[in-house]
Formats: sequence, C-alpha cells, structure tokens
Amino acid sequence: MITTEDFQWYVEAAVDAMVAIVTGLGDDLANTRPDLPGANSPYAILFHCLGVMEYWGGEAIAGRPVERDRDAEFRAAGPVAELADRALAAPRRLAADLASLDPAAPPRARLDPEDLTTPLRTQGGVALHIYEELARHLGQMELTRDVLRASAAGAWPPGAST
Repeated sequence: MITTEDFQWYVEAAVDAMVAIVTGLGDDLANTRPDLPGANSPYAILFHCLGVMEYWGGEAIAGRPVERDRDAEFRAAGPVAELADRALAAPRRLAADLASLDPAAPPRARLDPEDLTTPLRTQGGVALHIYEELARHLGQMELTRDVLRASAAGAWPPGAST
C-alpha cells in the first residue's frame, strides 16, 4: 500500500512540472489556447488541476465544503506568477486533506451516481483520481507547450514554413 507521503511526492512532482511549464511560457503564451479544437491554455489547465485537488481532496476526502465552478476553470486566465504561487501552495493543502484519508471508506462528499460505479467509490480511489488527473493534464500541458512554442516560431501547423 502506498503511503500518503509517497503519494504526496508524486503530486508535488506533477505540480512542480506544471508550474515550470507556465512560468517558462510566461504570461502571454501560458494564457494562449493552441489553434486546435477544444484546446485549453496551459494556464487554464493548471487552474483546473488546482480545482481538482481542492474539490476531490477537500470535499470528497476531508469532508470540507468546497465551492467549485469547473466550467470557469477552463476559461481562467491571468498572471502566471499568481497562479504559480497558488499552485505551489496547493500540495500542502492537499496533504492536510489527506491526513484524514481512510482508503477503504466511502468518500465524505455526496458524489454523482455515475461516479459510484468507478473506483471513486472509496477515498483511496478518489486519491488515485487526483493523481490520474494531474498526470493526464501534465502530459496535455507538455504537448500544449510544444505546440505553442512551435506556433510562436512559425513552425505550426506541421509543414508550415519558418
């Protein structure tokens, strides 16, 4: 069984990598959506991940009320430095939420019925879902960063002349 300390290490590594992407891109590119259907800006992706950690860790694991506007997370934009500060603090908040983790117990929040047919039916499953979302979105941010940099250099879409 993984310890909460081990879990926390992976969460921090993912968040640190996301922060490095948005800070490396700077305010303009981090707030830019690639010219691809349904794409999100790196800023919005990280903002969404903070919402994931807050809701699933805070409400579903720790049982504290969390106000969340998931749709607004994908429209978020702003200064990278402020988001980076918030992101670097988020794993500490998640660690506090995980202090009450009972891996085999049901989530402390009322979930949508369809969630209860997945591993989200336990707090341990919820914790894994948090990391699943961070890992998935880190990969998405890496690709988004690469597309934005290529576009800024005139090399996107593929085959474009430089």
